[in-house]
Amino acid sequence: MTTSRTPRAKRLSKTRLDRLVEEAIVDCYNESEQVVGLYTMIENNLALPFETMVLGVPVAVERVDLTRREEIVAVCRRAGVRQTVPILDLPLPSRRPAGAEWIDAYRHWVGGR
Repeated sequence: MTTSRTPRAKRLSKTRLDRLVEEAIVDCYNESEQVVGLYTMIENNLALPFETMVLGVPVAVERVDLTRREEIVAVCRRAGVRQTVPILDLPLPSRRPAGAEWIDAYRHWVGGR
C-alpha cells in the first residue's frame, strides 16, 4: 500500500486550525452545510488508503463518508470486513497521512461549537 505521508506532524496552532475551518466553511449558511464543507475538504485532501490501529487491531482506512446523521466516518477494512468509525474517534498513525490536518480542523470545529 503506497500512500503519501507527512512527517510526524507538530500540533497545529489554534490560528492555523481556525484558518482551515474558515476555508472549509466560507460559503456555508448553517451547521449542516459546514459539516459538508469540512467533509469535502477531508475527502479531497486526505491521502487514502492508510493504515492505523482501531481497538488494538490494524485496519486500512479506505475512504471517508458522510452519514445521514451528518457524521463524518472513516470506512475501515480488515480481512475483508468493513466497519465505519467516527472520524472524531479514529486514531491517526504516528506517520500521519497527507491531508490529516483537515481531520484536525474538523475536530477543532466540533470542539468549538
